[in-house]
Amino acid sequence: MDSDLWLECISCHTKFDARKMIYVCEKCGHLLDVNYSNLDRALEGDWKDKPISVWKYSPFLPKLEHVISLNEGKTNLYHCINLSDKLGIDNLWVKNEGENPTGSFKDRGMTVGVSVAKSLGSNIVACASTGNTSASLAAYAAKAKITCVVFIPSGKIALGKLAQAMMYGAFVLAIKGNFDEALELVQESCERFHMYLLNSLNPYRLEGQKTIGYEIVDQLNWDVPEAIILPVGNAGNISAIYKGLLEWKKIGLIDKIPRMIGIQAEGSAPIANAYKKGDKDVTFVEKPETVATAIRIGKPVNWEKALRAIYGSPKGMAETVSDEEILEAQKTLARTEGIFVEPASASSIAGLKKLIDDGKIERDERVVCVTTGHGLKDPDTAIKSCEKPIQVEADIEEIEKILSKIMRKTMNAYAV
Repeated sequence: MDSDLWLECISCHTKFDARKMIYVCEKCGHLLDVNYSNLDRALEGDWKDKPISVWKYSPFLPKLEHVISLNEGKTNLYHCINLSDKLGIDNLWVKNEGENPTGSFKDRGMTVGVSVAKSLGSNIVACASTGNTSASLAAYAAKAKITCVVFIPSGKIALGKLAQAMMYGAFVLAIKGNFDEALELVQESCERFHMYLLNSLNPYRLEGQKTIGYEIVDQLNWDVPEAIILPVGNAGNISAIYKGLLEWKKIGLIDKIPRMIGIQAEGSAPIANAYKKGDKDVTFVEKPETVATAIRIGKPVNWEKALRAIYGSPKGMAETVSDEEILEAQKTLARTEGIFVEPASASSIAGLKKLIDDGKIERDERVVCVTTGHGLKDPDTAIKSCEKPIQVEADIEEIEKILSKIMRKTMNAYAV
C-alpha cells in the first residue's frame, strides 16, 4: 500500500497508518476516512481515456499489491424519458447498480475492500448483512481464495441473496435477531478472532463505492447533475459519492457538487428523521421494519458521514417513503423503462415522485436516481405485489375470450 494515504478520524482528525486494521478512531471512537496526499497527480494521467470501470479511477483509490476484481462497475446510466413524462420532470437518469457482477452496488466496495484484505495478508473476512453485502463479499472472497463468514438476521433476508452467499461458499451464521444485532456480533467476533471486517464501517469499502459518482459524471460527459437521489440504509453510498465528488472538486475536475438526497423507508428512517428536525445527531430505530429489506437498518453506522453529505451539499436533503410508495415505484420503473430493481432500490424513485409532488425538485433539474440492486434479489416480494397470472384451460376458445378482453383494454388505453 502506498505511503501517500492514511486513515483519519472525521471528528478529532487523528491520523493512523493506512495498513492498520482498524475501523473507528482509537482515540474518540468516530468513523475514519481514507485520505490521499497527492490526488492532483491524476490531472496529468491518461486515465480519462480508459473504458469505464471501478479501477479506471485507480488514481483516486488505494494502490494495492493485490487487486481482486470481477469486472465490476461500468453500469448503465439510463435516460428515462417515459418515466420523466410520467413524473413531470424534464431530465431524469437512472444509474442501475443491479448490473454489477453479483447484482448490486456492493461489488464496488468489495473489489477494494477484499483487495485491501488480501494485500494486508488477511485470510479470513467477515460481515453482517441484510443480503447484498453477504452475496458480494462471498463472491470476492472466493475469487481471492480466502475464507468468508457472514452474519445474517435469521428469516429476514431475501432468498435470492442468501442463495448467492451459500453458493459462493461462505459460512453463513443466521442470527436470531435483527441486522443491527448481527453487526454488533460480527464486530466483536472480528476483534476476538482477527477476521477482517468488511461492512461499510470499513473506510476502504466506501472508496470503491464512491466510483458510482465518478461514473455518473463521466457518463454525463463531465457535466455534474443538479441532484443525485439514492436509497439510504447503512448510509455508505450517499457518504461515499459525496466524498468522491468533493475530492474531484478540490482538484478542479468538476466545478460543483450535486444535491445529495437520501431516501429512507418510513419504518427505518433515523437519518431522514434527524434531517427533518435539523439535528446533527440521530435517534436510532430499535425495531426497524420495511418491505425493503436492504435498507431495514435502524442503526446505520455511517450516519455521521451521511449527514455530512446531506448538510454539506447544496440544498441536500433526506425524505421518507412508505412501503406502498416503494412497491408502486418498483412497478412504475419496470413498466415505463423496463428496469427491474429490488424494493430498496425503488425507494429512490418513490422519493423523487414525492419530492416533485411537494415542489422540492424543480421540473428542469437534471436528476440521477441510483438503483442499488437487481429485482431478482427479492422475487417473492415482486410476485406478491403484482397481479396474479391468469389461469386458463388449455383450450383456444377460452384463450380467445381472455385475449379479446386484453385487446379491448389495450385499444382503450391508447385511444386518443
